[in-house]
Amino acid sequence: MADPVNSSSYGQPEKLIHNLKPSSVIGLATSCLKGWETWQYVVTIFLGLVVYDQVMYIYRKGSIAGPSFKIPFMGPFLQALDPKFDGYLAQWASGPLSCVSVFHKFVVLASDRDLAHKVFKSPQYTEPCIVPIAKDLLSHKAWVFLTGKVHVEFRRGLAPLFTSKALSTYLPVQEKVLGEYFDRFVAISEANNGKPTAFMTSFREIQCALSLRTFFGDYISEGAVKRIADDFYKVTAAMELVNVPFSMYIPFTKQWIGKKVADEVHEEFARAAGACKKNMATGAAPICTIDHWVLNMLESNRYRERIAAGEEGVEKPANLIREFTNMEISETLFTFLFASQDASSSATTWMFQILAQRPDVLDKVREENLAARGGDRTKPFDLEMIESLTYTNAVVKELLRWRPPVIFVPYLALKDFPVTPDYTVPKGSMIIPSCYPALHDPAVYPNPEYFDPDRWITGDAETKTKNWLVFGAGPHDCLARRYVPMSFAGMIGKASLELDWTHHATPRSEEIKVFATLFPMDGAQLVFKKRKWD
Repeated sequence: MADPVNSSSYGQPEKLIHNLKPSSVIGLATSCLKGWETWQYVVTIFLGLVVYDQVMYIYRKGSIAGPSFKIPFMGPFLQALDPKFDGYLAQWASGPLSCVSVFHKFVVLASDRDLAHKVFKSPQYTEPCIVPIAKDLLSHKAWVFLTGKVHVEFRRGLAPLFTSKALSTYLPVQEKVLGEYFDRFVAISEANNGKPTAFMTSFREIQCALSLRTFFGDYISEGAVKRIADDFYKVTAAMELVNVPFSMYIPFTKQWIGKKVADEVHEEFARAAGACKKNMATGAAPICTIDHWVLNMLESNRYRERIAAGEEGVEKPANLIREFTNMEISETLFTFLFASQDASSSATTWMFQILAQRPDVLDKVREENLAARGGDRTKPFDLEMIESLTYTNAVVKELLRWRPPVIFVPYLALKDFPVTPDYTVPKGSMIIPSCYPALHDPAVYPNPEYFDPDRWITGDAETKTKNWLVFGAGPHDCLARRYVPMSFAGMIGKASLELDWTHHATPRSEEIKVFATLFPMDGAQLVFKKRKWD
């Protein structure tokens, strides 16, 4: 007698499946698995997870560029531990959108200028995330992670810290710090008997000191400045694009160390905020960023008190803000330091190397700065002087274009993001708009690998505002887009008048090391001397 199942359902699998009851399916599965060894279960589950991981990657990848398959689970994790700049160049060249998947995180890179702008300007779909561990280091409540009206209001309260009036008060502090560190540079070279020294770490320290003194004045001790300058890079080191899950809780990992350093710096900044509030309450004049911020709080509080007392015709402060706690001030200025530290260290390193390699450019900077001081080399710089330095500012702009201190800015997709008509970034993925390709687009900046300050004077580079992604774009663009060029113009102008320096090239001088941003692989081998004028 023919088997009834085979005779009635053979060639009709949908009918067979329809006729199967759940109990039959369970029974069939149990029968198949009966007698398996433990290792067979383990292998089956593992293979199932591998297939799932691969299928999800292919599904999320869709039509964009990227590896056809991924290394199971970890993906290019080992490459991420020591990223190569050539790897980024290849990724950007692979297509306007490309992807990788590392452990649990799917990452989409946008190398096209217009797509980068779209990501920067789509707060309804994305939020800045830097890297997954960033909120644990910067604080989950840090203003950079706010969105919508709350972020706009917070940012509006910070804008007066970067007005011409505020910037002018920062310059004397910066002039003093620069003078102290220029003497240290000369002393380092003398101690090394005039032999070249890798100055990258020294440039990191000077930039940390410049930032801390600009932000906090003398509310932070010299010892604290030195300690933070020495240790802050560990916060950056902890912010790998991807890392082993829960590594922040594993003692002596980079993430654990970074969190420890971050907590200590937060506490130091909060102490400084308390000292500032006491000082400004006495009527002291503002000389640093935190002074201006606290002064705005005091003026706002006095206004509200007078209104509450029933006074009429009280003039409203230009910057009416709420009272911020010491820790809120600490968290905010911590983000300022984090945003500036590595980027400014990179720009300083390349600036001194580039000017040493191009004495004709340095001579023009020196000549312009001497003329702006009326021939008096010791005359301090001020804001009007710095803004009048046409060639010096062109050198700064070309540096920021040629070796951009920020090459990309990670965002998190809050929901499915239709970034193009053909591709939607899945919710929970990282979407990373890249700045470097737009700044090296040969159609916009001819011969983009050539360092040419004149493109900002006699060329049309100044009009290419859409490609100028050095400071990002959209609601989270950099507040310091005016402060940064001003600070660098002041630094190289003063250096040109007080120092002579030479660069000793090595086979790795032009190789690029990626550590959050870009550095010369050999650390910038330089020798500094005090300049002698005839």
